[in-house]
Parts: sequence; structure tokens; C-alpha cells
Amino acid sequence: MTDDDVLAEFRAADALLEGHFILSSGLRSPRYLQCARVLMDPRRGARLAEELVRRLPGEVKQRVDAVVSPAMGGVVAGHEVARALGVEAMFLERPEGVFELRRGFRLRPGQGVLMMEDVVTTGLSSREAIAAIGRAGGEVVAAAALVDRSNGTAELGIPFFPLIRLEVPTYEADALPPELAAVPAVKPGSRAA
Repeated sequence: MTDDDVLAEFRAADALLEGHFILSSGLRSPRYLQCARVLMDPRRGARLAEELVRRLPGEVKQRVDAVVSPAMGGVVAGHEVARALGVEAMFLERPEGVFELRRGFRLRPGQGVLMMEDVVTTGLSSREAIAAIGRAGGEVVAAAALVDRSNGTAELGIPFFPLIRLEVPTYEADALPPELAAVPAVKPGSRAA
């Protein structure tokens, strides 16, 4: 699968949106990837996860015993990647504003974990998830995402393997270009800005 093939999957699912979007980071963007739409077709989700796993280095795959994802966005992507790897899938929640494992999920001390996101923009949620996995006893050997839209700025402190890197401009709310400022802003994600 090429990057064009991956983007074709997003376009076929009407998951690549154009407009004025408020991202979970608070930044604004003229494009938004709605990964929930691309993952609502299980066959499409499986194809994307299998391609991501195919691209992971062998030494990373050998060390992964579980995939842990932040809820909500990463849950389906993480489950599909875990299925492709043949390992367990778990997810983190924020019942009190801080990620933690719940629902009886447990990591063995030193268990090798792939932290899986749907989209990485600033890397904040990823870093918070990595810290929570460490507090739960896991060893995060790498991070992965369907899309890295950080424009190369997300630093996770561990190897990071996105399926695709998408260069999309982002702006502070008070520094919008006129053409974006003229369009009403919408908040399509699941987290408050």
C-alpha cells in the first residue's frame, strides 16, 4: 500500500474533511481527518492496520506483547493493530482527567507495549498515554498511529511509526489566515479544546 492508497481509503470513507476545524489541542486547521469514519468499515480498518503492522520493524514486533490505546479515538485502531499482531488489546480512559487502565485491564511488569493512536497532532495525548502505561507497569517499546499530522513536531521520546504523515497547516485561534477566519469553526473531535 502506498501513501496515495492510504489517503484513498480516507477519501473513500469521507474521512478527509475540508473547512475550519478546532482541534483537541485548541489549534485551528482547514483540514480534519475523522478516523472514526475510516474505521467504521471493519475491512478498511483491517487493511490499514495490517499495512501499519507490515511496516513496523521486526525488532519492534518481536517485543510487543500488547497494544494499548487512549480512548476514544485510538480504541478501534488499537484493536485492529493488536489483531494484526496477534496480541492483546487494551485501552486507557480518563475518568478523573488522567489516563489510566480500567475495566480489569492489567499489564505485567515490563510487558512490551505498542501505544497506538488514531491521529497524532501535538503528541500531548500520546505522551500522557505513554506515561500511564509506564505507571501501570508496561514498557512502551514504540508508538504508532494511523496518521501523524504534527508536521514533524510531535516528540514522543520513543520510536514512532505512523502509517502516513500528512502535512496540514495549523493556526492559533488569534492568528488565522483571512480565508479560514471567514469560515465558521466546528469542533469535530471527542475532546474539549
